[in-house]
Amino acid sequence: MKTSMQCEMEKQPLPTDDHQPEATEAEVEAGQPASSEPAARAGWDSKIEYFLAQVGFSVGLGNVWRFPYLCHQNGGGAFLLLYVLLMLVVGIPLFFLELAAGQAIRQGSIGVWKFISPRLAGIGYSSCVVCFFVALYYNVILAWSLFYLGNSFQSPLPWEQCPQQGNGTVKECEKSSPTSFFWYRKALDITDSIDETGSFNPYIVGCLLAAWTLVCLGMFKGIKSSVKVMYFSSIFPYVVLICFLVRGLMLDGALDGIAYMFYPKLKIWADIQVWRQAATQVFFALGLGFGSIIAYSSYNPKNNNCHRDAFTVSGINFLTSVLASLVVFAVLGFRAKNKTLECVASNLKKLSERSDVDVHLMPSFNYSDPSSVTPELYRTWFGLIGKNISGNFTDCDLEKEMQQGAEGTGLAFIAFTEAMSLLPGSPFWSALFFLMLLNLGLSTMFGTMEGILAPLTDRFKTLANNKTKFTIFSCVLGFLIGLLFTQRCGNYFVAMFDDYSATLPLIIVVVFETFSVSWLYGADRFLDDIEEMLGWRPPAIYKYMWKYVCLLAMLGLLGATAVRMFIERPTYLAWNQETASENRLVYPDWALAVLALLIVFAMMPVPVALIHAVLQDRTRRAARGAETGQYRIVSTDDNCETPMTDMSELSHRNGTDASSP
Repeated sequence: MKTSMQCEMEKQPLPTDDHQPEATEAEVEAGQPASSEPAARAGWDSKIEYFLAQVGFSVGLGNVWRFPYLCHQNGGGAFLLLYVLLMLVVGIPLFFLELAAGQAIRQGSIGVWKFISPRLAGIGYSSCVVCFFVALYYNVILAWSLFYLGNSFQSPLPWEQCPQQGNGTVKECEKSSPTSFFWYRKALDITDSIDETGSFNPYIVGCLLAAWTLVCLGMFKGIKSSVKVMYFSSIFPYVVLICFLVRGLMLDGALDGIAYMFYPKLKIWADIQVWRQAATQVFFALGLGFGSIIAYSSYNPKNNNCHRDAFTVSGINFLTSVLASLVVFAVLGFRAKNKTLECVASNLKKLSERSDVDVHLMPSFNYSDPSSVTPELYRTWFGLIGKNISGNFTDCDLEKEMQQGAEGTGLAFIAFTEAMSLLPGSPFWSALFFLMLLNLGLSTMFGTMEGILAPLTDRFKTLANNKTKFTIFSCVLGFLIGLLFTQRCGNYFVAMFDDYSATLPLIIVVVFETFSVSWLYGADRFLDDIEEMLGWRPPAIYKYMWKYVCLLAMLGLLGATAVRMFIERPTYLAWNQETASENRLVYPDWALAVLALLIVFAMMPVPVALIHAVLQDRTRRAARGAETGQYRIVSTDDNCETPMTDMSELSHRNGTDASSP
């Protein structure tokens, strides 16, 4: 038996900067030697480039419109505490795991999991598929931002007033609002449901072409070109957010909006759906499972402190979400206050025109001067007396106004644009806002595309030798498939892809990642590798976080998401032209079939790669068995494991588990 010291001396090191990746199967069959890494693997020119790229990818549009909505809907300050808790116990450990794996093995997601075991290569391919799905619809949002940016250079803004038709205004606009009308009719020219496809929108097609052109130019020379753009695209959004925060805090109603968002409602902690939404937001905010984190970290030097990077990037991501929430609700508070005051003035005007109302029911305040009446004073009178008066009097609720259009694209393209139109110099603020959205989206798109290009070029020599052509081909293909989203019903497909094409597959990918590293490869062995790489050993708590806490949390999230999808028939928000209002419709059967295919197609590489590796293993064993008559097989003690050990061989060990502490 070998001693543990002998085993440690014989343990193979992780790949160094000069490590050459495994030869492809085609090269082996042709008798060619394994090629060295592509030139793009040379690495970052500085730590700031890597940092900007990683922050730029993780901080995206979701920080600006999804996080504020969730925080507002799910208990304000209580949701923030829950989010921080889940980020600390689940998000950061998994983020660190992906950073360390990419930096240690210095390949994309396919290469990393194939390095651990050929049977796990499908995890990397699934990440690539999901990245492609996300890139398809994410760039459409950039196209919408470009469309609004182009329309911001005019005064008044085209969504400030309803357009005229004959002797009056357009009915659809009159029934809704100028911003809703511009979004649904001018920008999207949307149909009433997903069943009505409609023609292509030429303006959005042109903007989508421009968006993919920007992405292609940024990715033209890999990270060397994209990082130059990120010097602007990753920093500029923070400048804009700070400008908006300073301006927003000067507006009437801003503090009401911020107080409304952060007011803690601790009872939400008992709601399992709130935990699911918080965990999902942590998951997507950090970009786990996409392969982009692995790809970016694979360009780092071996001794880079990825542990510190995990905390730094996660912290910046969270603070950005809080900053964006402050901006959003300061501006939405101003918008809600204006609409509430308009509501009060409208009701008091109707009241002053009534002569048949009992004098005892009339308010004690001076209702002939609406500007002197606060919303609180009016609501007090309305709640006690006003609601009993016949006529079309309404309650003017600030909280209700805050809830209008505060989610997703509705927040950016309806609620926020309406608020900006009320500001002096509205074209300037509008252009600034949509330029910020464009830059946030571009930096995330660069990371998403890197999650596709890096693993495939690492895996296939032909693609590595023609990386520029492959990049252009990927962008052209993305544009052509993305035309699906430029139809009049395209917004419904964007919602479908956003809600279902990535969520379930990515959670499954991260479950496989966590299980393969902590149990198959072994959490202790992975910590040994990190210690060898960094020169110091991370705290032992990561072992238990990866093996139990993170894995169980991801399985719980997977179960909650799957149960919700199967129990509640999926729905989408549709715009009805006749009533000029939003209503929620269920997806038709053919759309549900598309949803199922998206999820199945994204996860298919995992079992396919597993079956392929098993068949290859059996073929090799059969070949070795045929040679037993000619050669004597010399066996060695299997108790000494190396990072290169194939997980498929672990089951044949002497009753030991590679993951045992």
